[in-house]
Amino acid sequence: MEERQLLKVASIYFSILGFTMYKHTVKNTRYAFNDLKTLMAKATPFRSGDALANLCADRYEERVAAQMCLADLPLKTFLSEMVIPYESDEISRLIIDTHDAGSFSAIASFTVGMLRDWLLSDAATTSSIQELKYAFTPEMIAGVSKIMRNQDLVLAAQKCEVVTKFRNTIGLKGRFSSRLQPNHPTDDLKGIAASIIDGLMYASGDAVIGINPATDNPATIYDLLQMLDSFIDKFSIPTQSCVLCHLTTTMQLMQQNAPVDLVFQSIGGTEKTNKSFGINLSLINEAYQAGLALQRGTVGNNFMYFETGQGSSLSANANDAVDQQTCEVRAYAVARHFDPHLVNSVVGFIGPEYLYDGKQIIRAALEDHFCAKLLGLPMGMDICYTNHAEADQDDMDNLLLLMGVAGCNFIMGVPGADDIMLNYQSTSFHDTLYIRKVLGLKPAPEFESWLIQQEMMDDDGKQIAVSSNHPLLKYAL
Repeated sequence: MEERQLLKVASIYFSILGFTMYKHTVKNTRYAFNDLKTLMAKATPFRSGDALANLCADRYEERVAAQMCLADLPLKTFLSEMVIPYESDEISRLIIDTHDAGSFSAIASFTVGMLRDWLLSDAATTSSIQELKYAFTPEMIAGVSKIMRNQDLVLAAQKCEVVTKFRNTIGLKGRFSSRLQPNHPTDDLKGIAASIIDGLMYASGDAVIGINPATDNPATIYDLLQMLDSFIDKFSIPTQSCVLCHLTTTMQLMQQNAPVDLVFQSIGGTEKTNKSFGINLSLINEAYQAGLALQRGTVGNNFMYFETGQGSSLSANANDAVDQQTCEVRAYAVARHFDPHLVNSVVGFIGPEYLYDGKQIIRAALEDHFCAKLLGLPMGMDICYTNHAEADQDDMDNLLLLMGVAGCNFIMGVPGADDIMLNYQSTSFHDTLYIRKVLGLKPAPEFESWLIQQEMMDDDGKQIAVSSNHPLLKYAL
């Protein structure tokens, strides 16, 4: 019997006998945690979603005890005890079945605390972290993030470089991209085109020109895809398009020869969550194979686009008593399996029931970005909040700067930072220009060359005012 199976049998045996597997004493108080997912939940920095699910620590001292216990936990434990059983969840099976035991041998003697220390040391380099992409499981990385300060999450994530290619190259160090998000409440083609032109004038859109459609109507989405494709082709823009409809709608439109660039889907970290989205791994793979056959990329063929967000599993009553941050990181195993071009967390979008205020949103965004990068994902961030959250644009300004320093691959570019279709607050075209300027960053290299050719940016990255005769503005008129 394999070591993993033996440890699993032991775990079940101790549970049946009522033994406590994890415990830690602070002063004269002994804190006990019955299983790994309880330990992980109690160690998580406080957030409203875990309180709603009755999973969080009862007080700060219990949280510290859980974090100290977690720090001493061997990484091997995550291979023998799953937070959701292997037999009952296809994401658990994906995590274990794709784990690289060979590369894991380099860190097999580590505890969670030792992994944190290594990640913050000079020994952890860009290349050495990349080599461990499949040695890490999501639960290992979620665990180490729970014992890290905000600055630790920034420092470790900054070491990572995850580069993807389709019609341009995203994720290179020294580069910072944006998704141009020209949503319209009625999917009006002229209104969307006006927002696209506005965004391009502010050097936004190198990650993708991506529309959230007001409806999932195939005919409407077909028209949106045709408009985006003809616009990109007319001006030879080195970027990609995406209409963020359901996976099955995209597959239907691919059969109709619609010009699909990126294939989008929202995903979660449990099988039950994805079932609530109307998907599973088999369906995603079917869409992946269909997209692969299109071969629409010019410099590469990373074409999947996934969105995630803490609280999605709990909101679907599909979290299996696992804390929301661990559920989130498990979703990254799904994304990683399909070699995506873009992934982003919609960190504050799901609402204050899960991330109550600016402090919780900022912490969650830093966790999401760090964990995704360690697992090898091209992670971006929708730096956002809903209008009923205890957050404001100052919080988003702070988070934007933190994301820029941490090496985030891309953010959203929304006209005026106010999405009038989805009714939430995000980042604007100006925010992309700001973060590039203060941190000395540039757009994707192919997109940068196009902006210079179009005389909208100079060689030093400075914006150039254009005349009313500029081809893009003449198109708008």
